Amino acid sequence: MIAPAVRRGVGHAACHHGEILQGVFLDATGRRCAGLVTLPMTGPGSRAEFTRRPGTPPERLGVLPGDRTKAARAAALAVAECARRCREAPCGGELRIASDIPVGLGMGSSTGDVIAVVRAVADSYGVRLAPDTVARLAVRAELACDPLMLDTRPVLFAQREGRVLEVLGPRLPPLVVVGCALGGGAPVDTLSLPVPAHDASDVRAFERLRTLLRRAVATGNAALLGRVASASARRGQELLRHPEFDTLTDIARRLGAVGVQIAHSGAVAGLLLDPGARALRHRVRGCVRALESNGIAVTRTFTTLATTQEFQSGPAHRGGHRPTGSDTPRRPARLPAL
Repeated sequence: MIAPAVRRGVGHAACHHGEILQGVFLDATGRRCAGLVTLPMTGPGSRAEFTRRPGTPPERLGVLPGDRTKAARAAALAVAECARRCREAPCGGELRIASDIPVGLGMGSSTGDVIAVVRAVADSYGVRLAPDTVARLAVRAELACDPLMLDTRPVLFAQREGRVLEVLGPRLPPLVVVGCALGGGAPVDTLSLPVPAHDASDVRAFERLRTLLRRAVATGNAALLGRVASASARRGQELLRHPEFDTLTDIARRLGAVGVQIAHSGAVAGLLLDPGARALRHRVRGCVRALESNGIAVTRTFTTLATTQEFQSGPAHRGGHRPTGSDTPRRPARLPAL
């Protein structure tokens, strides 16, 4: 008897640079739900390769690195989904994951792994899963997920439900983002943070920010987007309490940034600049120097333009944010630098 042939599939997922807006919003039925708008960024990402072995029991699933438990759950869920669609029995296999998305900075490292794995499993079955299906599987695998399975259109996304609350428009206003890592880039244990309680006045405030962000996207207004991001970041500090936050906002004010942006579940942050501002490169260099002189690690400067542009204007960031261990590739993971 000839053994069934092994079948391989690969999948990729990008990262993001934290949130522009996060809070509690009303869905189309008027129900409250947590939601967020992320800041897309090209560069770091997750890659998965799944080799499925037809005829083996589905619980026989090898995963490298071995402690990617969320990714392993995602693989099992994706196998069940794809096998059902193909009218086959679920089977086991081997899963390999490599990622250079920094862990603990709030850039979607776990969601990146999960989505790459789901896509790799689907590829091994020759199945193309719709983004809402990928989102549903991701939420089941990790309880909440970022909208990395979608395209780069700005959306208000219910991260605990895996659904889009609103498509805000075709693209974000053009921005230059001078990225940095607060707290020395130390990972944030989001599971140890208290769950914030939001009352009706909080929801009204978040809805006002949602309206302003919708207007910023519709008009391409970088200054208005910066105002929303700064307000959201300030609200996030009620929970995260980054000691450098006041320094960050002071640098933004002094050097003419339109606002600041901070991951609500991590330490990555950014100074937001209007690319149409006078002496832009001088402003970028000034932001880099100001951050470094205040002991804030500079990571990467990038834009939200359709074709990502890098600003070569500063020392390379030489540290790796992703901690070494069985959960990581051995090559240093770092954010491409200025």
